[in-house]
Amino acid sequence: QWLSAVGFRVSNGAVALLPNHNGGIESVCCGLSDLSDTDSWLKAVASLPAGEYRLVKPDGIAEQQWFDLHLHWAMAQYEFTQYRPSQAQGKKNLCVPADLDESLLVDWHAALCRGRDLVNTPCEDCYPQTLVAVCEDLARQYDAKVSVIEGDDLLAQGFPTVHRVGRAGGHAPCFIELNWGDPQHPKVCLLGKGVCFDTGGLDLKPPAGMRLMKKDMGGAACVIALSEMIMRRQLPIQLSLLVPAVENNVSANAMMPGDVVTTRSGITVEISNTDAEGRLILCDALSYAVEQEPVKIIDFATLTGAARVALGPDLPVFFTNNENMAEALTAGAQHMGHPIWRMPLHAAYHRYLKSDIADMMNSANTGFAGAITAALYLQRFVPDSVPWAHFDVFTWNPEAKPGRPKGGEVDLVVGTYHYLESLIKEKSL
Repeated sequence: QWLSAVGFRVSNGAVALLPNHNGGIESVCCGLSDLSDTDSWLKAVASLPAGEYRLVKPDGIAEQQWFDLHLHWAMAQYEFTQYRPSQAQGKKNLCVPADLDESLLVDWHAALCRGRDLVNTPCEDCYPQTLVAVCEDLARQYDAKVSVIEGDDLLAQGFPTVHRVGRAGGHAPCFIELNWGDPQHPKVCLLGKGVCFDTGGLDLKPPAGMRLMKKDMGGAACVIALSEMIMRRQLPIQLSLLVPAVENNVSANAMMPGDVVTTRSGITVEISNTDAEGRLILCDALSYAVEQEPVKIIDFATLTGAARVALGPDLPVFFTNNENMAEALTAGAQHMGHPIWRMPLHAAYHRYLKSDIADMMNSANTGFAGAITAALYLQRFVPDSVPWAHFDVFTWNPEAKPGRPKGGEVDLVVGTYHYLESLIKEKSL
């Protein structure tokens, strides 16, 4: 009768507050035609007043959906408060029912918030050595081992492109390696682009393009969050987390257009664009990963504006050299309601990376197929025999949406974790 009196109409995200006899809130009705419609669910959560809540379990809901509703609720409460106090007018706290794994919810919340925090932190407080400190902190918590190659030692130990990109930065470039897990388990290498700020180098970005470049280490934030979750949940894999961390800046020793660098693999690369620096630091990391003989390599990088032009900020682009990997990664992402889109490694476009004086260029001189040519550049450093996937991610919400505040975002991590977990359950890793 109350719902009829207030004209409530059931639709996705619609909310009605039901009063008790004392004028308080007795309960809440929420309209959802599809429990996997996370946007509508988060819209409903956003409209609620502060308070203590518990969910009444809908009939027939799958256990994973039941868990996901609680995780989305928790992540909807996120705020970045490093530089100002909380702006929230009270919290919307949710009681965790006995039939859910509360520790799993806590683990996901901690890992995802760490990732968001890293992306949101400006470069004055998030530079290569900051990422080192974060990895060292994780290593202490989970009995992992971290090694760091820094500054000119990168040249001596075979990471010339990481050094070339980062040597002009105000902080020394680093190559971070975290290893965890039983050596008897299958090895998985996770790589993340750690460009803590990107001016574009001498091919300087315009102000609008440089404004958000604190987030150019978003790939590193993703793999750090994913690695934290793997270690928290003790997945039976041998984890190798690799983060080349640099600042792409301008100074007297900055890399110059037309320079040629010999990569770790021996392939020579002509620098056609100093603003295509992410693929340069990743190519040495990929070569190093291949040397570890892993069963899978997955990299995350805020690599190209072309991917955003093609598919916008909400739909991550990925490339892979393995059909089974493509299918399973897509399923893992859809599992959390965050679809991804596979783009082709179209071999004919290698012609756009041809150089007159080196084995290849780091960036095509044409405006065509920017995301594809970037992925083709990376593919050159991974043999076809090694299953590899490359995510060209945005790691940013350009506008506030229910559950996704404006700023850093690493939600693709969840789907990738489910991908790895499913391979373990199916004993196909």
